[in-house]
Amino acid sequence: MLMTALLILPVLLILATLIHKGGSIISAEFLFSEPTNGMTAGGIFPALYGTIWLVAVALMISVPLGVAAALYLSEYAGDNWFTRIINLAIINLAGVPSIVHALFGVGAFVLFFGFGTSILAASLTLAIMTLPLIIVATKESLQAVPHAFREACWNMGATRWQTIRKVVLPNAVSGILTGVILEVSRTTGETAPIMFTGAAFFLPFLPESVFDQTMALSLHLYVVATQVPNVPDELPYGVALVLIAIVLLMNSLSIAFRMWLRGRKKW
Repeated sequence: MLMTALLILPVLLILATLIHKGGSIISAEFLFSEPTNGMTAGGIFPALYGTIWLVAVALMISVPLGVAAALYLSEYAGDNWFTRIINLAIINLAGVPSIVHALFGVGAFVLFFGFGTSILAASLTLAIMTLPLIIVATKESLQAVPHAFREACWNMGATRWQTIRKVVLPNAVSGILTGVILEVSRTTGETAPIMFTGAAFFLPFLPESVFDQTMALSLHLYVVATQVPNVPDELPYGVALVLIAIVLLMNSLSIAFRMWLRGRKKW
């Protein structure tokens, strides 16, 4: 109980500070208008809109790839040198600093593949960076499904893929969502990977495709807090409050859906 309190207390203090210092600026106009007067006034809608773009595209790339990799490692691959190399690569990928991922994104997606500084390049960089979260969470949830379930299906004549699709994945989906929750939290708050690959300091228009640049809340927070002079004190705190509120909202919806799925389990 003491350790739980020590973990929760800093979160509550951070939220209380942000609400106290930035709550007064939160309004419909702040959420749905553009920055004005050199980003010292106005709202954050372009950054909010761009963040949704980045997170959505990154999820569409990383979740199928991560789940497929975890399925291979858990259900198909044997214990040999090849799978050990893959597992080592996943561990190393999880430990790479985000700035290194940013430089990789510039070299691979911006320059080599020719995507330029765009939502696609930034989202691909975020997807590569968060792949270990999806793979590890999915692999653990797959391995938590009792092996007797698989044997029962095989004895009934089902193929390996039919067993995975009809039995293993439905019983593991709540655990897979854990990885998705962690990915959403990390991709929403990352700054370095998107700063070099797709996020812009300021744009007077909204992105229309994945090949456009975009503003993002994390970069916008960094800019108004450190780069723009004469910013009202409550503005950076208001941006931070919106950023945390988005993460909490996405996580809450995912957790509620995960709890509903767990309630439907028969074991």
